[in-house]
Amino acid sequence: MRSLLCSCSATLASPPPSPEPSPGFSNRNLPSVLLLADNLAKKTLLGVVTGALSFSLVLSSPASATLESAPLQAPSPAPLSEYCREEAAASSEGADQRAVVEAGRRVPTNQRIVEEAWEIVNGSFLDVGRHSWTPESWQHKKEDIFSSSIQSRSRAHEIIRRMLASLGDPYTRFLTPAEFSRMARFDMTGIGINLREVPVGENGEVKLKVLGVLLDGPANAAGVKQGDEILAVNGEDVQGKSAFEVSSLLQGPSETFVTIKVKHGNCGPVQSLDVQRQVVAKTPVFYRLEQIDNGRIAVGYVRLKEFNALARKDLVIAMKRLQDMGASYFVLDLRDNLGGLVQEPFNELICSPRAANSANLIECFCLFQAGIEVAKLFLDKGETVIYTAGRDPQYQTTIAADTVPLVTTPVIVLVNSKTASASEIVASALHDNCKAVLVGERTFGKGLIQSVFELDDGSGVAVTVGKYVTPNHLDINGDGIDPDYRNFPAWSDVNQHLSQCKTRRQG
Repeated sequence: MRSLLCSCSATLASPPPSPEPSPGFSNRNLPSVLLLADNLAKKTLLGVVTGALSFSLVLSSPASATLESAPLQAPSPAPLSEYCREEAAASSEGADQRAVVEAGRRVPTNQRIVEEAWEIVNGSFLDVGRHSWTPESWQHKKEDIFSSSIQSRSRAHEIIRRMLASLGDPYTRFLTPAEFSRMARFDMTGIGINLREVPVGENGEVKLKVLGVLLDGPANAAGVKQGDEILAVNGEDVQGKSAFEVSSLLQGPSETFVTIKVKHGNCGPVQSLDVQRQVVAKTPVFYRLEQIDNGRIAVGYVRLKEFNALARKDLVIAMKRLQDMGASYFVLDLRDNLGGLVQEPFNELICSPRAANSANLIECFCLFQAGIEVAKLFLDKGETVIYTAGRDPQYQTTIAADTVPLVTTPVIVLVNSKTASASEIVASALHDNCKAVLVGERTFGKGLIQSVFELDDGSGVAVTVGKYVTPNHLDINGDGIDPDYRNFPAWSDVNQHLSQCKTRRQG
């Protein structure tokens, strides 16, 4: 099975966020000190083109100094343990099985490609548009499709397009081999790898494995291999850290070096490798401190333009700086934040290859991970961030905060009709847990989970497999979230609103 590296955006690390200058404001319904300047860039929603509605962005270090290189180490491998013997045998057996699979994939038939796409929908598709999809109707469509032979590859692709279009879901769609390949080449780590948490044993322990490597990327050139275990980044032990957190540690300015300690395979040698980063990103966070009520109240204003690689880390930096400056309230501006970058049709996808319905399918399970991680910054440990729902049990989960909140002071979240996807996860999580009031307009309503599957000929299908539901059990998709206030409220009203919210929750 071919390794797939999918991620979200081609833009990565840059210096930390800078305080935003205080521009002039135009909306008379909000205090001038808390509105966006007219010259802020406006984004255009790409609609169906950005139908991959969820993403899992890794985070990036804002440090700008070049990191000191570490010498290459190659200690002698320890004697082969029973664990290694078993793993080696399993690996050998798996390689043989993969060889058989690959041999069968060399000449995929037109009919088989169409059948693959049909099977994926049959096993995973969630009809969120209430178009009354049923397994029985889907079986009838299969019988109609295969009532005659499929003579060409282009005809097979056209059949798949029409088959998926009949579902009435604009986000379930066919990807040509070129589109699938282009999507697979996005690199969010900045060094050309994709990480995955692999469970070990029954005690909850996980290892961080390299799931995919770009053949022309810097990690591959430095000697990182698929299947390697990541042990440390710049001397920091990564045991107990998530793939999301470790990907953040890998980030940094373009052309600087990051030192990673890897263990090759299950029993191979341990090496420290210097890898040169290759891409650059701009911070999406802008902030400033405002004095209101004749200087009696200090308000920290933070604008989050998008959820790119730097979103969470730079937001933490901004919030801490504002706290140090004396902020007693916060305004989080999510207006015109559509979620991820919108320059590319697949920019909200970050995918983890794994075996799906059959050995030659690769699934990319897509999450709004950046929005989830940002929301956790404001929630108490154990509070619900979001629910996921789907036909497959793996998409039926409850995602909760796992740390203490970064701030505990009242928050106003500014939203409008272009507040979408990951932004809606943040807004709903803070609202439903009585951490913030929403001010502005009803949000866009964009909250689907998709998986992307590779077909035998290198093409693919993106399929809606689940959706996000707010802590108060509101279906985000298509409905959006109503604000608490249309116009900017007094902070005394905010305090009263949040107090009543907490009373209702406890009662």
